[in-house]
Amino acid sequence: MQYPHNKRRTLRALAASIALLSGATLYSAGAQAAGYPEHPINLIVSYGPGGGTDLVARMMAPFLQKYLGNDARIVVLNRPGAGGAIGFTELARAQPDGYTIGFINTPNLLTIPIERKSGFTWQSYDLLGNLIDDPGAFTVRNDNELKTLADLLAYAKKNPGKVTVGTTGTGSDDHLAMLRFERASGTKLSHIPYKGAGEVRGALASGEITIGAINVGEALQYQKGGTPLRFLGQMGKTRSAALPDVPTFKEQGYDFELASLRGLAAPKGLPPEVREKLTDAVKRTVDDPAFQAKAKEMFAPLRYLPPADYAGVLTNGEAEFQKLWKEAPWLDK
Repeated sequence: MQYPHNKRRTLRALAASIALLSGATLYSAGAQAAGYPEHPINLIVSYGPGGGTDLVARMMAPFLQKYLGNDARIVVLNRPGAGGAIGFTELARAQPDGYTIGFINTPNLLTIPIERKSGFTWQSYDLLGNLIDDPGAFTVRNDNELKTLADLLAYAKKNPGKVTVGTTGTGSDDHLAMLRFERASGTKLSHIPYKGAGEVRGALASGEITIGAINVGEALQYQKGGTPLRFLGQMGKTRSAALPDVPTFKEQGYDFELASLRGLAAPKGLPPEVREKLTDAVKRTVDDPAFQAKAKEMFAPLRYLPPADYAGVLTNGEAEFQKLWKEAPWLDK
């Protein structure tokens, strides 16, 4: 089709404008990634200071800064409360610009939206990679007469409701472990929720609670720091290399496993170039021998999962907890 001269000139000008706009957009995106980060990045921890997530976040920050480059600075912000829901919600609602990232913790991330209305689901985030897989454990003070789960069973049978169990909140792996032990043993325990493992440690050390339901890595850190605690059992699939003398729950007749995954995420909708830079920095951090040595020193069991694999684990976990909720809701009564 032949166009009049003026129309052809107009079309050529329009095509040139579109090309210029496209080039400017690509340049802008590239420049954004090249210049990122241009100011401090907030890293949200949904639990209190001194817990396993908080300690790992602060240990990890210098490595992320190194691999992000551009004189990156990461500021750790504790947002404890409601079993993690306060921090998870703040993270989900932040601007997806790469300047707010945070830890997401299972099972709380999955159980909270099942048990009550919440401002997030795991699909509210761009996943950056999982770092930690820490089995649960039951601990007591060193001066407690309980030495095994059999001792706990016998005492709880004689004293219904007297055994207090401190956890990091309703629907946490610690709380679910307590409920599963109750159902498997036919006992009644008393649930005491706290804002983080650091508070559980303090309550256990002061004698405020009988059992500290604390993840293995966290408990070992507290033990190393002088907290007088002892393990009754841990919920890993096999015995931990760091705890070769502590039997699993399964070995003691309780056939279940529970652990806490701790990974990094950002609000949904990150610019692709920024998301790629963040996921690359997470992977390079986990691969860094110095980071691995520090994690081992802190008893933080590493299990790196790239975003796609992490999403698969969360999908399966969500289905399992939805099924469990229908069969046996875990809310305190």
